Amino acid sequence: MVNTVSFKKKPHTNGDAPSHRNGKSKWSFLFSLTDLKSIKQNKEGMGWSYLVFCLKDDVVLPALHFHQGDSKLLIDCLEKYVALCESPQDKRTLLVNCQNKSLSQSFENLLDEPAYGIIQAGLLDRRKLLWAIHQWKKIKKDPYTATMVGFSKVTNYIFDSLRGSDPSVHQRPPSEMADFLSDAIPGLKINQQEEPGFEVITKIDLGERPVVQRREPVSLEEWTKNIDSEGRILNVDNMKQMIFRGGLSHALRKQAWKFLLGYFPWDSTKEERTQLQKQKTDEYFRMKLQWKSVSEEQEKRNSRLRDYRSLIEKDVNRTDRTNKFYEGQDNPGLILLHDILMTYCMYDFDLGYVQGMSDLLSPLLYVMENEVDAFWCFASYMDQMHQNFEEQMQGMKTQLIQLSTLLRLLDSGFCSYLESQDSGYLYFCFRWLLIRFKREFSFLDILRLWEVMWTELPCKNFHLLLCCAILESEKQQIMEKHYGFNEILKHINELSMKIGVEDVLCKAEAISLQMVKCKELPQAVCEILGLQESEVTTPDSDNGEDENVGMTICPAPAFESNSLPVLTASGGRDDNPTEISMSPSVSRLTPA
Repeated sequence: MVNTVSFKKKPHTNGDAPSHRNGKSKWSFLFSLTDLKSIKQNKEGMGWSYLVFCLKDDVVLPALHFHQGDSKLLIDCLEKYVALCESPQDKRTLLVNCQNKSLSQSFENLLDEPAYGIIQAGLLDRRKLLWAIHQWKKIKKDPYTATMVGFSKVTNYIFDSLRGSDPSVHQRPPSEMADFLSDAIPGLKINQQEEPGFEVITKIDLGERPVVQRREPVSLEEWTKNIDSEGRILNVDNMKQMIFRGGLSHALRKQAWKFLLGYFPWDSTKEERTQLQKQKTDEYFRMKLQWKSVSEEQEKRNSRLRDYRSLIEKDVNRTDRTNKFYEGQDNPGLILLHDILMTYCMYDFDLGYVQGMSDLLSPLLYVMENEVDAFWCFASYMDQMHQNFEEQMQGMKTQLIQLSTLLRLLDSGFCSYLESQDSGYLYFCFRWLLIRFKREFSFLDILRLWEVMWTELPCKNFHLLLCCAILESEKQQIMEKHYGFNEILKHINELSMKIGVEDVLCKAEAISLQMVKCKELPQAVCEILGLQESEVTTPDSDNGEDENVGMTICPAPAFESNSLPVLTASGGRDDNPTEISMSPSVSRLTPA
C-alpha cells in the first residue's frame, strides 16, 4: 500500500460546509498492479522528480510529485512485485511486465481474493502491509481476541484502501507553494490533525456587528493640554484611546511615537527624558564605533559581519526610494538607514540583520529625522517583532495559526473555500504579518496604521483582526469568481497600495467589538485577543433561578465610543494630504 502525502483537512467546526469522510482518500487513487501498463519519469535535471502511472486501458493517472526526492525508492519497491524494463522508444518510460505474482499472492493469502493487489498513491509503506498480514494470521488463529485488539487498525490499513474515492473529487496534490511554505517554516501546521476523533460542532452566533466611526487626529493642542508643568503625560489611557480612534497629526508624531514605542516612559518628566536621551546617545555611538572601527583585514575574517553588511547595502538601496526622504543618489537618509541597521547588528548580534527589517526602520527614521532617536524607536519596535525574524520563525507560525482560528470563527464557509483551493495555510498573508502591512498601504497610511496599533487597543493581536477585515472585504470577489490557488495569491498581492486604511480600521474595530459582546466566544479566541474568561449568570431553565454557568464572556470595551468626537470613515482628512511637508532640517541630515 502506498499512503498519500497531503494537506490534511480539519473537520469544519462551524458546520457550514461538509467535510470529506476520509482525509486520506480525497487525494488518492487506487488501481491493481495487474492493470499497470507503464510508468513515465521526469527528465533528469528538470526540477523535482515525478512519476505518471498509465494503465492498460490507457487511463493516465495524475502525476505524483516528489518534492523531497525518493521517486527512485518507489520504483525500487515496485520492482519487488512487478518486472520493470526501459522502453526502447523512450528511456524515461518504464514498461511493466507482470510476471511477478508475489503481490497478488500476498493478498490472496490475506483476504482469499486475488484482485486485491492495490496501490494507493503516495509513498510505499511495506511495514503496514506486513503488519496487516501478521494481524490477519492472528485473527485466523484466535479470531475473538485478535479482532477485539486490532480490527479497527486492519480496517484503517486495508478496507479504507479498498473503498477508494469518488472519481469526481480526484484532484492533483496540494499546490507546490504550500509545500515550499511548510519547508520554509518548519513545523507549520494549520487546520491539520493526526487523528480526527470526535468533535462537538457548533455554530456560534457573534451577534450584530456595531457601526464604528473614527475621529479627527489628535492635534498638538490636545496633546499639550494633557501635559503637566513637569512634562508628564496626564490621563495616559484617555490619550491612547484618542490616538487609537483618530491617529496623530503629523507634527505630533516625532514626540508621541517615542512614548508609544516605549522609548520614553509615559510617566517621565521632561528633565528625565533629557537625561535618558543623553544616556542613549552615548550608548548608541559606542555601538556604532564597534563596527566602524573594524578594519578590512578584520572583516575578511568575520563572515557574519560581511554578510550583514552586504545584505543591508542591498536592501537600503531599494527601500522606499520613491519617497523624497530617500530618493536620489548619495541621499543622507540612505546613509543613516544603513548606519542604524549596522549598529543594530551590534545591539543584537544573534539576530543581526534579516531582510524586511529596513521596511520597519524606514518610517521611523522619516518621522524622527534623527539617527539616535530613530535607532532606539526601532530597537523598541524590534522587541515586538523579534520572533518574526528569528531563524525558526516561531512568531510567524503562531500568527498564521491564530489568524486561521479567528477567520474560521468569523466565516467558516470562506475558510472552507480557501482550504478547497489549497489556500488554507493563509500563506498569502505572510508579508502582511512579517512587516506589519508595510508594503500593502501607502507610506502615509502606514504611519497612521502603525501608531494606531502601537496603542495596543482595543485588544491584543489587533493586527490579526486587520487581516480578517481585509480578507472579508475580498471574500465576495474571490468566491464569486471561483479563484483558485494562483488567482487568490495574485489577487491578494495586487491589493498592495489599493487598501483604504480608515475603512480597514473601522471594520477591524467593529469585529473586535462584535467579539467582545459575544457571550460564547471560544476560549482559544479569548486567549488570542487577550480577553479574560469569566463566569456569567444565566437563568436556570428548570426553576427560573439564576445559576453561575462556566461560560466565556469578553470584558466590556476599554472605552466608550460616544465619549469622543467622531468622524465617519468616509469623511475627509485634513492631515492626510498627498504629501507631507518636511521640516528644513531634513535636507541637512548627515550621518554622525
